[in-house]
Amino acid sequence: MVNYSDLDPIEEARARVRLRYARARPVRPGPPSFGVLANRLSRKALPKRAPSLARLQVNWEQIVGAQLARLCFPDKIGAARGGRRLTLRVVPAAAGLVQHQSEMIRQRVSVAAGGDITEIRLVQRALTGSTLKTGPRRLGPALSPDARSALLQDCAGIENDRLRDALLRLGEAVHRDDTDTPDQGR
Repeated sequence: MVNYSDLDPIEEARARVRLRYARARPVRPGPPSFGVLANRLSRKALPKRAPSLARLQVNWEQIVGAQLARLCFPDKIGAARGGRRLTLRVVPAAAGLVQHQSEMIRQRVSVAAGGDITEIRLVQRALTGSTLKTGPRRLGPALSPDARSALLQDCAGIENDRLRDALLRLGEAVHRDDTDTPDQGR
């Protein structure tokens, strides 16, 4: 804490005189950033309609992340009060999770697409193969000759050729899946 006795009375008087006659300089803002200028130009050049659904579908994984992209997919964009409504096709088991994160999804879609998405509607439907981008499935190693011969012996009594072939394929698939995953105390 500063006591008045500690200050030099002459310096204090000079400071008061400077403050009395000092005038503030006007503050001029600097030039706008490149992003602001680009945004102004693009708003004038681009149409004033909803973001393209195709653009959202192509960039969906980058917009919402890989985990959410496996659970939902943009289905359509329509009109809503004060803006646009994005309809998402959602895996029924994950509807609660997607609904919980719908506000975050709405914000990201609005930013990424440059649109005015004000609402998100969830439709519980299975995602089709065209909407999912799954990589090739990694299979376990092929059956050993002993395991294959044991499987063939088990299926030897089946007279229907189509049924026998189907069961052989099923047995091979089950064996490959079992060898692909680590044993968890079975």
